[in-house]
Amino acid sequence: MKNPPAPPASVADDFISFGVHVVHGGNEAFAALITEDSRRIFDYEDVKPKDIKNGYRGYVPWGEDNELPYQILEKVRNDEVMSSNMSFNITTAYGRGFHSTMADGSPITDKDIKKFFRRNNMVKFWAEQFTDIKHFLFSVMVVILDNEGSRIVQIRHKEAINCRFETCDPETGDIEHVFYANWKDNPSDDQVDAIPLLDIDDPIGDLMVRLGREPNPDTGKNEEKTSDRMFAIVNRIPTAGEKYYPFPYYCSTFNSKWYDLKAAIPIAKHAKMKNGMAIRYIVELHKDYFVKLFESEKITDPAKKKERRTLEINNIKNFLSSEENAGKSWTSSYYYDPNGNEVKMVKITRVDKDKEGGDYIEDSEEAANIVSYAMGVHPSLIGSSPGKNKSINGTEARELFTMKQALERMPRDIMIQPFYLLNDVNDWDLEYDIPDMMLTTLDQKTDAKEVSTKKPTPDDSQND
Repeated sequence: MKNPPAPPASVADDFISFGVHVVHGGNEAFAALITEDSRRIFDYEDVKPKDIKNGYRGYVPWGEDNELPYQILEKVRNDEVMSSNMSFNITTAYGRGFHSTMADGSPITDKDIKKFFRRNNMVKFWAEQFTDIKHFLFSVMVVILDNEGSRIVQIRHKEAINCRFETCDPETGDIEHVFYANWKDNPSDDQVDAIPLLDIDDPIGDLMVRLGREPNPDTGKNEEKTSDRMFAIVNRIPTAGEKYYPFPYYCSTFNSKWYDLKAAIPIAKHAKMKNGMAIRYIVELHKDYFVKLFESEKITDPAKKKERRTLEINNIKNFLSSEENAGKSWTSSYYYDPNGNEVKMVKITRVDKDKEGGDYIEDSEEAANIVSYAMGVHPSLIGSSPGKNKSINGTEARELFTMKQALERMPRDIMIQPFYLLNDVNDWDLEYDIPDMMLTTLDQKTDAKEVSTKKPTPDDSQND
């Protein structure tokens, strides 16, 4: 087969479509920022479940192309404020770590129980669980029983990014399985694990029924013990209107365009400092722009796609630089989303040409503050606000940190609750907690002390 012709040397630097492009127009040169419109990553139509494994109902894709979590992770990693806030939220939720005691608050002395927690590496497990909760508002844990199905012997974390939910049973409305695989590799049937999912509302009761230890509430009779030895449990922060995959609240910064604005600022400053030219235009392309372009022109060869992408970028640059196009608008295809809103494939915005590099400091501060606001992190705690005179005194910092820790009570309660499976299945009598490190005032003669947010009592009906 003959190799495809190499693209012209003059456009070789344009292989990477998204970024700053130098545009020559008339007697001047300026820069244009070509980027992807982040609002569109959540703009997908309802899709039918996809078959993946024989003997099961199909799974519900996470996003239109089933790669939404990968896109979210990429955006978090590309933004220094968002990444730092995410780390702060994870470590704050972790608190002083997972603690377990006897029901009366005394230390655990049973060697088998101590061995269980040590062998299951609770430090790693909880760090992974909180990482997924803060990124995606849900986490998946797996409990593994011994061969006889009489005791839980292992607890494992399953990365949410690799989990997909089976479509619910049309009769009961229950999600019955979690599919676990590397979805980027288009897994085959034998590369996908189907793990039975315990009832989201009552995983403890569901498991006891499956093990034949309690009667089925529908029949009033004890069933035969299941042959399954592995079960998944979903810990989920409730979100309105989402049955399968929650909408992480901080992702509103993608829809509101603040993420894109913040991402453009360092690029604009770099272009100004390196090339002595300011960003004149911001060109936003829908995430499916090139996909639909290739489909319409029936281009499938990767080399041809790269060449056509380069040509399209140059067409956009020529449009921006041509004096004949002054005052004209760019016409592109569009479609209507499920809500009837028109979605354009291309949007070109002119940036104030008098904007100098130093002026972006205020824009950067505003964007960083809004991103921190969306992630529930006060800028003074994480240090995201640039500029002078942004510090606060020790009392304010202490109170802000105390308030932040107090807000972690709800997700911790949700994630600790399934651990009472151990009490019911293994016949233990334990209590579980994640205490905080409370910063103190100088008059208490100590910098900090450990404080439990939960004080169990024998009458604590929540954990009966």
